[in-house]
Amino acid sequence: MTCVICKHGETKLGATRIAVERGPTVLVVRGVPAQVCDNCGEAYLSADAVDRLQHMLAVAAQDGVQVEVRDYVAA
Repeated sequence: MTCVICKHGETKLGATRIAVERGPTVLVVRGVPAQVCDNCGEAYLSADAVDRLQHMLAVAAQDGVQVEVRDYVAA
């Protein structure tokens, strides 16, 4: 697909790093599968990847994590 941000690049299957936070919890997840623009680097996540990230963040927040870096693991 054509990137909606730069309007010049095409997206290709790749991986990205995402930082998310909920309250005092900050979670950085490496290796998140995404469609990544070959021009500007904008990443587009699938609904499954977003659901997995939300679950990982909820668990980290429930466990009282303040800052954590994790590798993405598909459910």
